[in-house]
Amino acid sequence: MAYSFDKIIDRRGTDSLKYDLAARRGMPGNVIPLWVADMDFPSPPEVLEALVEKSRHGIFGYSDTISDDYFNALADWYSNRFGWQLSPKWLVKTPGVVFAICTAIRALTDEGDAVLIQEPVYYPFAGSVRANDRKLVVNELVYRDGRYSIDFADFEEKIEKNRVKLFILCSPHNPVGRVWTKEELAAMGEICLKYGVKVVADEIHEDFVYPGYRHHVFETVMPEFADITITCTGPTKTFNMAGLQISNVFISNTDLRKRFKQELERTGYSQPNIMGLVACRAAYRHGAKWLDDLISYLVSNLDLLRDFLRKELPFIRLVEPEGTYLVWLDFRALGLPDKELNELIVHKAGLWLNSGPMFGAGGEGYQRINIGCPAAILQEALERLKKAFNKV
Repeated sequence: MAYSFDKIIDRRGTDSLKYDLAARRGMPGNVIPLWVADMDFPSPPEVLEALVEKSRHGIFGYSDTISDDYFNALADWYSNRFGWQLSPKWLVKTPGVVFAICTAIRALTDEGDAVLIQEPVYYPFAGSVRANDRKLVVNELVYRDGRYSIDFADFEEKIEKNRVKLFILCSPHNPVGRVWTKEELAAMGEICLKYGVKVVADEIHEDFVYPGYRHHVFETVMPEFADITITCTGPTKTFNMAGLQISNVFISNTDLRKRFKQELERTGYSQPNIMGLVACRAAYRHGAKWLDDLISYLVSNLDLLRDFLRKELPFIRLVEPEGTYLVWLDFRALGLPDKELNELIVHKAGLWLNSGPMFGAGGEGYQRINIGCPAAILQEALERLKKAFNKV
């Protein structure tokens, strides 16, 4: 590989949410944090160089993408990677995907309207629905024979019974790691069309797909889907720069885009973070090889995790991910209540993972682990886990 991801960088004392929040949240001082979706790798060198160059200029006034360079970088990336042909007028920039989801909820629904999600799922989905005084409806994913699938009958029944107005799709899915097939996406989309349901597609993890799988942009699966969909993307997960707060939302339908922009105006948000713009453009222009090497490294980390669990901790079941660097682990064979399981993992093993119940229905007995770190850190975490469970 042209790029190395083995170097361990000390992130403590850098105002890192992942590392420096531990004590405030009651974690032990020596805890290894493998929780939030934030990798322990520097962004691509080309991104760092672009940020340094901008810093040397020394003026950070109100900024936006005046030339075509920014959009063209995005358009080339999505065309080359996903076969998606973008139009400049579709693009709306926001400081983050969760921000965009909340904006879409307010733009496309009224208070009391039903919004459907598929749990266990990224926990801000449920929080965003509730915080905006909408009715939360859950289509629980089905786990069978080591793989998650969609209960389409329940999906349709929940939509019809609750008069659902909006569906928030997680694709690829966090935390269960599914990369939905074209057929699965088509089935969900056709049901949404049938009942007049709009779709917010969170595709932030689209670039993390393992060999043998392919991410399909939801709105491209069928031509009709473009008219009901708001697609939320961004470079922040892919290139590890969430703190720069930039996401790219694509809305091809004129009416949906108008409603979204009107709601965006009500938030008071206008020009994006200049450093986010600079980093995003550089990442999409120059980060392809870095990303390809990163995915190869993540495959190696996944192999390490799989082999270790098989040999040393066979009672912990790996839910094989098809995408993302967030891995879903099944601890249910231990028969421990989640509170006891968390106590063991945090205070005995010294690991900070994400407890399954925070992801909603179906999360009991599971934990989410972030493998976006140097292999040596992952190895140490697994050794700690083994030592803790050997004492049980």
